Amino acid sequence: MKTDLQLQRDVLEELKWLPNVLETEIGVSAKGGVVTLTGTVQSYGQKFAAERAVERVSGVRAIADDLRVSLPHSRERSDTDIAHAALSALRWNTEVPDARIQVIVRDGIITLDGEVEWQFQRSAAEEAVRFLSGMKGLIMRITVRQPKVSALDVSTRIEEALKRNATLDAKKIAVEAEGGKVTLRGTVRSWAEREDAENVAWSAPGVTTVDDRILVGT
Repeated sequence: MKTDLQLQRDVLEELKWLPNVLETEIGVSAKGGVVTLTGTVQSYGQKFAAERAVERVSGVRAIADDLRVSLPHSRERSDTDIAHAALSALRWNTEVPDARIQVIVRDGIITLDGEVEWQFQRSAAEEAVRFLSGMKGLIMRITVRQPKVSALDVSTRIEEALKRNATLDAKKIAVEAEGGKVTLRGTVRSWAEREDAENVAWSAPGVTTVDDRILVGT
């Protein structure tokens, strides 16, 4: 197990690998596997990149992201301009059913609302607007709606897919399904494995919600 000081140092070193984030603007503290990020960044994209960088560090079990977005004057945009940019970004992405998604912008924070058939469409919508100039935050209210299938069929397909995944130990992950809601439990070695397991669950037909309760640790 890493000490708190070792974990803090590893996170700081990982942040240094990000060319688009000035790690000097970010404060890092670690206690019992929980990493807290504080300070300011110049865009929502930098905030997202910093959080993803922390997830890659071994020993991180949870993240408290208290980073604030403080835009340089040259990057400030009106809510109207941001809304137009978001609509254009959604239209240009072929994986996004843009006609089903509503965009709301308030104080630089984008809210995406609507209903799609697959999780990859929801993810594509999020990725399309993540790095827009002028935005300070993103709220995802897009829901996934699929035809109903049996819970047994859903859990069986996910369990089989987990076994096929070379990066995961399927024996350490339990799958529970109730209607379209899937709950994952167990323990994995890293945030990357946790994300892989969640992506596997989302890929199963009939899944509308994934409650990821997998713990990161030994």
